[in-house]
Amino acid sequence: MPRLTRPHVALEYRCDGPGGAPVVMLCNSLSSNLAMWDCQVPALCAAGFRVLRYDARGHGASSVATGPTTLADLAADALALLDHLELERVHFCGLSLGGMTGQWLGTQHAARLHSLTLCATAAYMGPPDLWAQRIDAVTRGGMAAVVDATIARWFTPAAQRQIPDAIARIRDGILTTPVAGYVACCAAIRDMDQRESIRTITLPTAVLVGADDPSTPVSAAELLHERIVGSQLTVIPATQHLFNVEAPDAFNAALLGFLRQHPG
Repeated sequence: MPRLTRPHVALEYRCDGPGGAPVVMLCNSLSSNLAMWDCQVPALCAAGFRVLRYDARGHGASSVATGPTTLADLAADALALLDHLELERVHFCGLSLGGMTGQWLGTQHAARLHSLTLCATAAYMGPPDLWAQRIDAVTRGGMAAVVDATIARWFTPAAQRQIPDAIARIRDGILTTPVAGYVACCAAIRDMDQRESIRTITLPTAVLVGADDPSTPVSAAELLHERIVGSQLTVIPATQHLFNVEAPDAFNAALLGFLRQHPG
């Protein structure tokens, strides 16, 4: 896959779909990689979109950045990719950490976006002690120390029985996430508070959430919906955090329905 080298980090990315088509940029969650979107790419391409996805810094095949990571850094990576590929504007869709990056782009760089889709995400993820515990756990025991709890938060028990192969691939992605990359992004989430700044987002915005998500619950999605004027809220029943993998048909229908309303 192609790679963009920036001053402090190198980003692995991939493009699929017809050249010249409107671009949907997909941004992954904490401790995952661009493969988490495998169930979305065929549907988006079939609908006439070009798909740009990438591994966030410190994840997948992207390098671990030198120095600390902030949400502004994660957004700057996305903008650097757009500049590198000479893309003036895209439809941005991010899940969890990717959705936090999307909120920053929506408030600080709205001119680069046609629309914004915020999935299984939140404007604030306190308390800080929670992130200190996760950082300590992986520092001591590696990603194996958090993998079981992560899978339990991401997928319902029914999904764990019904799609074991897909979940095994997600599990491998968690285990191969560099500890330093995970820790840096945990710190970025710990230090984030976008509860007030999101009020300034005026882009067409969709907020998607799994009904049973314990990580970024429906209440977090409702706050986003309430504070982003004109946004659309969709709750996918019987799903948890990685609902794009757990219920891809429902997720794809919601995403494509929104994108067709706002073609740019």
